[in-house]
Amino acid sequence: MALNNSFSTQIFSTQIVILGGGIAGLWLLNRLCNEGFDAVLLEHNALGGGQTLASQGIIHGGLKYALNGALSPASSAIADMPERWRQCLAGNGELDLSGCQLLSPNYYMWSDSSYRSRLKTFLGSKALRGRIDALQPAEYPAFFRHAAQQNKAFSGTLYKLTDFVVDTPSLLRVLSAQYRDRIFRSSEIKLSSNADDGISHVTAEGLKGKVQITAQRYIFCAGEGNESLLKQAGISKPEMQKRPLQMVCVHLDHSDPVFVHCIGDSFGMAPRLTITSHPKSSDPGCNKQVWYIGGELAEKGVNRSAAEQQRIAREELSSLFPWVDFSSAQWGSFFINRAEPKVPNLQRPDNAYVGAVQNLLITWPTKLTLSPDLGDAVVQNIRAQQLAPEFSAGAVAGIASPLSAEFKFPGFALPRWEGMFR
Repeated sequence: MALNNSFSTQIFSTQIVILGGGIAGLWLLNRLCNEGFDAVLLEHNALGGGQTLASQGIIHGGLKYALNGALSPASSAIADMPERWRQCLAGNGELDLSGCQLLSPNYYMWSDSSYRSRLKTFLGSKALRGRIDALQPAEYPAFFRHAAQQNKAFSGTLYKLTDFVVDTPSLLRVLSAQYRDRIFRSSEIKLSSNADDGISHVTAEGLKGKVQITAQRYIFCAGEGNESLLKQAGISKPEMQKRPLQMVCVHLDHSDPVFVHCIGDSFGMAPRLTITSHPKSSDPGCNKQVWYIGGELAEKGVNRSAAEQQRIAREELSSLFPWVDFSSAQWGSFFINRAEPKVPNLQRPDNAYVGAVQNLLITWPTKLTLSPDLGDAVVQNIRAQQLAPEFSAGAVAGIASPLSAEFKFPGFALPRWEGMFR
């Protein structure tokens, strides 16, 4: 690494610059620094403010992509992800995530009593034999067990998956801890490029003025922000696609959190509802929580107004969970785009994506759960390009970046519901 002064602009050189400070960018920073590469990360706002904190935090093994009874490439690619994440959470994986908080060590799938819902679940369970277990009432999580004990209107079959749920704000903090002095905020990031070599340098706005950073490799890892970065760099391929959602948030007083896919009658890939429960920072020591809802509801909700989407969500939840009192619940929703590499007919990509153009890598993890897959692909690509680590493995953690005096740490974004309810 080097830092020089040229006129009024600070000049810095490094091996790798990562652009984008969500889970994917932070995961790559940790993987590459652990390998001995001299890497830094630039974020124009707060960490996790895009798709990361809009995700539900589910680390899943692909069952919802096998509900038609066939193991698709997507379900095959994802199948090993929960175990890899569990190793990291135990401190034994490629990254040490042992400080990350789990919201639930298990995730569940509930098929109601309708024929098509039960058939879809049966086919999915056959395709992923060994990764799904039907539960007896005594094995239900508290949310369903209490309903069954009270003889509430509960029917259908409940399954336990290999999936689990991480607290994404906690995950952001853990991933940013070890290499905090290599994570920088710049309100303005400009790329300079030439036709022969690709990107020549990045100019960022530092505390004392502009800072020019030259690297051997640049990695776009900004989710939806990759589109503008590609445009800046004058690169037309790969293209990006957006798949929009209208996610629903419900702030309610209920003692039992819920983590479940509710499988409906349609034969689409998405569950009827996908529900996770999250704490709200202003509700310590009470039963209040936020139910965060995706699935088919969120996909179809892009064509609805916020009021209509929230009304339909209330009807769905009241029908599915008649033992829950929603009379004093607060309702909210917001739109978010899932950003991915463009594939025919806007289908879901099967794996994390890494594309190489000159000295640039363009990446989309496509799903939170595929972050380890993205890390593998980036490290393999860099090794194939014969870029050698500057330091021995693990040594970077003890080497401060001179850029830490030029930039602030970005800080952390908040989940959308933190500003949605009082």
